[in-house]
Amino acid sequence: MTDDTRDRAQTQYAYGQTAFERGNYREAVECFEAALNLAKATTPLGGEIQTWLVNAYSAVGRQSDAIALCQALTRHPDLETRKQGKNLLYILQAPQLQRPTNWMTEIPDLDKLSAEGAQSLGQAGYSGAKTTARPRPKLEEPTIDPSEINRKDNGFLWVALVGVTLILGGLLWLS
Repeated sequence: MTDDTRDRAQTQYAYGQTAFERGNYREAVECFEAALNLAKATTPLGGEIQTWLVNAYSAVGRQSDAIALCQALTRHPDLETRKQGKNLLYILQAPQLQRPTNWMTEIPDLDKLSAEGAQSLGQAGYSGAKTTARPRPKLEEPTIDPSEINRKDNGFLWVALVGVTLILGGLLWLS
Protein backbone atom coordinates (compact mmCIF):
# COMPACT_ATOMS: atom_id res chain seq x y z
CA MET A 1 0.00 0.00 0.00
CA THR A 2 1.43 3.36 -0.97
CA ASP A 3 1.61 6.29 1.40
CA ASP A 4 -0.98 8.16 -0.66
CA THR A 5 -3.44 5.26 -0.41
CA ARG A 6 -2.81 4.95 3.33
CA ASP A 7 -3.40 8.69 3.80
CA ARG A 8 -6.67 8.54 1.85
CA ALA A 9 -7.76 5.50 3.91
CA GLN A 10 -6.97 7.32 7.16
CA THR A 11 -8.84 10.40 5.93
CA GLN A 12 -11.94 8.34 5.11
CA TYR A 13 -11.56 6.57 8.46
CA ALA A 14 -11.45 9.94 10.29
CA TYR A 15 -14.52 11.14 8.34
CA GLY A 16 -16.32 7.95 9.34
CA GLN A 17 -15.46 8.40 13.01
CA THR A 18 -16.69 12.00 12.95
CA ALA A 19 -19.93 11.00 11.22
CA PHE A 20 -20.45 8.15 13.70
CA GLU A 21 -19.87 10.38 16.71
CA ARG A 22 -22.38 12.90 15.33
CA GLY A 23 -24.99 10.20 14.88
CA ASN A 24 -24.81 10.08 11.06
CA TYR A 25 -24.52 6.30 10.97
CA ARG A 26 -25.35 5.80 7.29
CA GLU A 27 -22.67 8.28 6.29
CA ALA A 28 -20.26 6.58 8.69
CA VAL A 29 -20.90 3.20 7.04
CA GLU A 30 -20.11 4.71 3.64
CA CYS A 31 -16.88 6.30 4.89
CA PHE A 32 -15.71 3.16 6.71
CA GLU A 33 -16.44 0.99 3.66
CA ALA A 34 -14.51 3.43 1.45
CA ALA A 35 -11.60 3.42 3.91
CA LEU A 36 -11.61 -0.37 4.04
CA ASN A 37 -11.45 -0.54 0.22
CA LEU A 38 -8.32 1.64 0.36
CA ALA A 39 -6.61 -0.11 3.29
CA LYS A 40 -5.64 -3.75 3.54
CA ALA A 41 -8.11 -5.56 5.75
CA THR A 42 -5.32 -7.60 7.40
CA THR A 43 -3.38 -4.58 8.69
CA PRO A 44 -3.93 -3.07 12.15
CA LEU A 45 -5.49 0.00 10.45
CA GLY A 46 -7.80 -2.29 8.50
CA GLY A 47 -8.77 -3.97 11.77
CA GLU A 48 -9.60 -0.64 13.42
CA ILE A 49 -11.69 0.40 10.43
CA GLN A 50 -13.57 -2.91 10.49
CA THR A 51 -14.20 -2.59 14.25
CA TRP A 52 -15.79 0.82 13.72
CA LEU A 53 -17.68 -0.56 10.74
CA VAL A 54 -19.19 -3.27 12.97
CA ASN A 55 -20.53 -0.57 15.30
CA ALA A 56 -21.84 1.48 12.38
CA TYR A 57 -23.57 -1.58 10.88
CA SER A 58 -25.20 -2.25 14.22
CA ALA A 59 -26.30 1.37 14.54
CA VAL A 60 -28.09 1.33 11.18
CA GLY A 61 -29.78 -2.00 11.95
CA ARG A 62 -27.61 -4.25 9.79
CA GLN A 63 -27.10 -6.80 12.57
CA SER A 64 -26.37 -9.75 10.25
CA ASP A 65 -23.60 -7.77 8.51
CA ALA A 66 -22.19 -6.69 11.87
CA ILE A 67 -22.13 -10.28 13.18
CA ALA A 68 -20.57 -11.62 9.96
CA LEU A 69 -17.83 -8.97 10.09
CA CYS A 70 -17.23 -9.72 13.79
CA GLN A 71 -16.80 -13.39 13.00
CA ALA A 72 -14.20 -12.45 10.40
CA LEU A 73 -12.46 -10.16 12.91
CA THR A 74 -12.02 -13.06 15.35
CA ARG A 75 -9.58 -14.54 12.78
CA HIS A 76 -7.73 -11.24 12.10
CA PRO A 77 -3.88 -11.36 12.17
CA ASP A 78 -3.68 -8.49 14.69
CA LEU A 79 -4.11 -9.74 18.28
CA GLU A 80 -5.86 -6.57 19.55
CA THR A 81 -8.31 -6.65 16.65
CA ARG A 82 -9.09 -10.32 17.37
CA LYS A 83 -9.83 -9.49 21.02
CA GLN A 84 -12.11 -6.59 20.06
CA GLY A 85 -13.84 -8.76 17.47
CA LYS A 86 -14.54 -11.47 20.06
CA ASN A 87 -15.86 -8.93 22.56
CA LEU A 88 -18.12 -7.27 19.98
CA LEU A 89 -19.37 -10.64 18.76
CA TYR A 90 -20.24 -11.61 22.34
CA ILE A 91 -22.20 -8.37 22.75
CA LEU A 92 -23.99 -8.65 19.39
CA GLN A 93 -25.02 -12.26 19.99
CA ALA A 94 -26.22 -11.66 23.55
CA PRO A 95 -29.93 -12.33 24.01
CA GLN A 96 -32.14 -9.26 23.90
CA LEU A 97 -34.00 -8.64 27.12
CA GLN A 98 -37.64 -7.64 26.96
CA ARG A 99 -38.20 -4.15 28.31
CA PRO A 100 -41.55 -2.62 29.12
CA THR A 101 -42.59 -0.11 26.48
CA ASN A 102 -42.99 2.64 29.07
CA TRP A 103 -39.24 2.40 29.76
CA MET A 104 -38.32 3.32 26.19
CA THR A 105 -38.45 6.57 24.29
CA GLU A 106 -39.06 6.53 20.55
CA ILE A 107 -36.36 8.50 18.72
CA PRO A 108 -37.32 9.55 15.20
CA ASP A 109 -34.94 8.88 12.29
CA LEU A 110 -33.86 12.40 11.33
CA ASP A 111 -32.19 11.26 8.09
CA LYS A 112 -35.62 10.95 6.46
CA LEU A 113 -36.52 14.59 7.04
CA SER A 114 -36.23 17.03 4.18
CA ALA A 115 -34.83 20.51 4.66
CA GLU A 116 -38.28 22.02 5.04
CA GLY A 117 -39.39 19.19 7.32
CA ALA A 118 -36.44 19.88 9.58
CA GLN A 119 -37.51 23.49 9.96
CA SER A 120 -41.04 22.58 10.94
CA LEU A 121 -40.01 19.73 13.24
CA GLY A 122 -40.35 21.86 16.34
CA GLN A 123 -43.89 22.89 15.39
CA ALA A 124 -45.11 19.45 14.30
CA GLY A 125 -46.69 18.55 17.60
CA TYR A 126 -48.08 21.99 18.40
CA SER A 127 -51.84 22.11 18.33
CA GLY A 128 -52.35 25.63 19.63
CA ALA A 129 -54.06 24.54 22.84
CA LYS A 130 -52.40 25.37 26.10
CA THR A 131 -51.86 22.58 28.52
CA THR A 132 -52.33 23.36 32.14
CA ALA A 133 -49.51 22.31 34.37
CA ARG A 134 -50.31 21.03 37.79
CA PRO A 135 -49.03 23.37 40.47
CA ARG A 136 -46.21 21.94 42.50
CA PRO A 137 -46.65 21.95 46.24
CA LYS A 138 -44.33 24.43 47.90
CA LEU A 139 -41.95 22.97 50.37
CA GLU A 140 -41.95 24.72 53.70
CA GLU A 141 -38.60 25.24 55.30
CA PRO A 142 -38.46 23.94 58.83
CA THR A 143 -38.57 26.65 61.46
CA ILE A 144 -35.60 26.89 63.78
CA ASP A 145 -36.04 27.70 67.42
CA PRO A 146 -33.80 30.73 68.18
CA SER A 147 -32.85 29.27 71.56
CA GLU A 148 -31.08 26.39 69.75
CA ILE A 149 -28.71 28.65 67.79
CA ASN A 150 -25.12 28.61 69.12
CA ARG A 151 -24.12 32.24 69.59
CA LYS A 152 -20.97 31.58 71.56
CA ASP A 153 -17.71 32.79 69.96
CA ASN A 154 -15.24 29.95 69.58
CA GLY A 155 -12.20 32.23 69.25
CA PHE A 156 -11.09 30.95 65.84
CA LEU A 157 -11.45 34.37 64.25
CA TRP A 158 -9.07 35.92 66.78
CA VAL A 159 -6.51 33.16 66.32
CA ALA A 160 -6.67 33.58 62.53
CA LEU A 161 -6.27 37.37 62.76
CA VAL A 162 -3.26 37.05 65.07
CA GLY A 163 -1.69 34.49 62.70
CA VAL A 164 -2.18 36.71 59.65
CA THR A 165 -0.77 39.70 61.56
CA LEU A 166 2.32 37.73 62.58
CA ILE A 167 2.92 36.54 59.03
CA LEU A 168 2.53 40.02 57.56
CA GLY A 169 4.75 41.50 60.28
CA GLY A 170 7.42 38.88 59.61
CA LEU A 171 7.33 39.61 55.87
CA LEU A 172 7.66 43.35 56.50
CA TRP A 173 10.55 42.77 58.93
CA LEU A 174 12.37 40.55 56.38
CA SER A 175 12.00 43.04 53.54
